[in-house]
Amino acid sequence: MSSTNNGLAMQRIVKLLDENSFMEIGSLVTARSTDFNLSNTDTPSDGVIIGHGLIDGNLVFVYSQDASVLNGTIGEMHAKKVASVYDMAMKMGAPVIGFLDCAGIRLQESVDALHGLGQIYAKEAAASGVIPQICAVFGTCGGGLATVPALCDFTYIEAAKGKVFVNSPNAIPGNRIDKCDTSAAEYQSKETGCVDAIGTEDEILESIRALVCMLPDNSGMGGLTEECADDLNRACENVAGMKGDPRYVLSEIADDRIFLETKKDYARDMVTGFIRLNGTTIGAVANCTEFYDEEGKKAAEFANVFSARGLNKAAEFVSFCDAFDIPVLSLTNVRGYKAGVCSEHNLAKSMARLTCAFTSADVPKVNLIVGEAYGSAYVSMNSKSVGADLVYAWPEAKIGMMEAELAAKIMYPDAGADTLSEKAKEYDKLQSSVLSAARRGYVDLIIEPEDTRKYLVAAFEMLYTKCDLDSYKKHGTK
Repeated sequence: MSSTNNGLAMQRIVKLLDENSFMEIGSLVTARSTDFNLSNTDTPSDGVIIGHGLIDGNLVFVYSQDASVLNGTIGEMHAKKVASVYDMAMKMGAPVIGFLDCAGIRLQESVDALHGLGQIYAKEAAASGVIPQICAVFGTCGGGLATVPALCDFTYIEAAKGKVFVNSPNAIPGNRIDKCDTSAAEYQSKETGCVDAIGTEDEILESIRALVCMLPDNSGMGGLTEECADDLNRACENVAGMKGDPRYVLSEIADDRIFLETKKDYARDMVTGFIRLNGTTIGAVANCTEFYDEEGKKAAEFANVFSARGLNKAAEFVSFCDAFDIPVLSLTNVRGYKAGVCSEHNLAKSMARLTCAFTSADVPKVNLIVGEAYGSAYVSMNSKSVGADLVYAWPEAKIGMMEAELAAKIMYPDAGADTLSEKAKEYDKLQSSVLSAARRGYVDLIIEPEDTRKYLVAAFEMLYTKCDLDSYKKHGTK
């Protein structure tokens, strides 16, 4: 057990880890710079506590910045300690968890401190896709340090005191902090795509514990499977009526009805997160048309179209799952893309990014069509053509180029209402019905909504030993 003082930095580590499991490393390190009389200042642990411990028996490495020492600023030795945590975590194949509470770069150490920050960047980049990286911001995280949580796989911010910014709100032309606090946790969570959740310190620590238990320790582990006590054939009642909010559907089909959502507030028209099916961790991606609050009341409504933000959110998540051998489940209910000048700036690139993520992922991939599946949006969302191993659909699903009524109007522009109605019905039967898609091999099975859990469990069980050998390619460019 560590003998370091019982400050906030240490308290956070102790609350996160299993009781008496933390072992501190480098507790005697101090700043070595003597410029600007820094040698006369006491710098215990150089403002960062590092070490290793257990979360539910799983090995993790931790660093926690101590704002009581030079405001937690990053100096040469501070950075070396953080870098050493990454070196050990990479050797052991274990996650890294960082607690950020820092006033930035230590001015007294200038280029040494900058070099140290660059070392942290390099370690994070090297660890990306090899070990999970999780961080929580409990104080200030500004300027170049904002890159640190952005490089992590998962980021949490303390709602009241956490601040993340590249430029402070008052430094942004035309803005001031009382007008729009761009550094606030709520703003960062909704607008940047870097934050998974905000909350109190205790809520964040509990979320991190749950996340660590859901993830494999490293990319070589081959996914994560635990024992399952839930009924594998459990019926999922009423899921069809809640298809607009996939959080509900995913919770219903998951083991013990547990769904761990990521990036909760960002791009709410797209849902990402983790569930377990027969004990195996599965990454879930689903577009969303309704959002219900904790009291079960509808809090928001969205068109079933893809936005650029939603596409980027999904693509990043699928890439993470692929890197760590986590199978992917997609729930599809989409008819097209969001129309607007702002969206048009980014849609094509975002569409390409999601398509590339699904196509290049070699993990088991299952697509469940719960509603509409129209046009190229459907193609990009883990369809057979971009590599889905299995595609299931509910009986009322619609799959095709576009809605039958619109197709009839395009094909018969001069026809009357009766003719258009007749042709729309004909088009729906021949081209847009789930049965028509199944007959062409684009849907493997039409399943009843209440049977969704047992079919998905069986699907991922069958795909457990999937091995996708392809010609050599270093990586794609999207």
